Amino acid sequence: QAFLCVTSTLNMAVFRGHFVLEDLVEEMKKQSPALSFGPLQQDGQIAVQGSFPALRVLREFLLRKAKPLSEEDKRQGKSHQKLRRKPQEPRGATEMRNSTGDAHREKQVLILDTDIYHYMRYFLPNTFQATDVVISGVTDGDITTVSIESAGRKAGAAHGLRARKMIENCSVELQKILCKERICFKEHSRGEKQRYKQLWERLKPRYPGVLIIPYDTHIDLVGTSADVFEFTEDLKR
Repeated sequence: QAFLCVTSTLNMAVFRGHFVLEDLVEEMKKQSPALSFGPLQQDGQIAVQGSFPALRVLREFLLRKAKPLSEEDKRQGKSHQKLRRKPQEPRGATEMRNSTGDAHREKQVLILDTDIYHYMRYFLPNTFQATDVVISGVTDGDITTVSIESAGRKAGAAHGLRARKMIENCSVELQKILCKERICFKEHSRGEKQRYKQLWERLKPRYPGVLIIPYDTHIDLVGTSADVFEFTEDLKR
């Protein structure tokens, strides 16, 4: 299994009230002909399948669509706040409330294949470390959403952009060379799982570049095609 494509579920409901969702989906298809689109569900969700670069292009397209809507919501929110403000509220109180609010933070978001994310975390942990930046990941099945959050200062924002570029470039390069092999347990007994664990623990030193991800019903091996093939053959023998 090679990392050639990924399936992502998009929630288009956020655009409801601003666009006709069916028309927006047709525009997405024209914008990204290399992607495969599932049917648009009643709740606004739609499944999209394709390569990571193609999904990134689609993401940028949707962000451009969403930006004017976000700015409009902010303007409407400020208008409502003015209407709700008490006439007798002193101006100084308003300025104090705004000045003591949370500092503005900039956030970058990346979508990675979960196995590549685990491989990077295990073998390249420094990729997820940067000055004045907090990097976290939330896994949902085959997809992991990586958030890169930095303080609003100019230096912090620059560090955040640099961290995002580093993670993005690294994931693209790994996508070219990594593959995954899944070995399912014939039995789900505790004894069989223990035997497999003993085997892969003995083989692990021979293949330092292979990541072993154990599950209840199977194990996943992630590494270069040559290493994964040899590891699998040794395990079967």
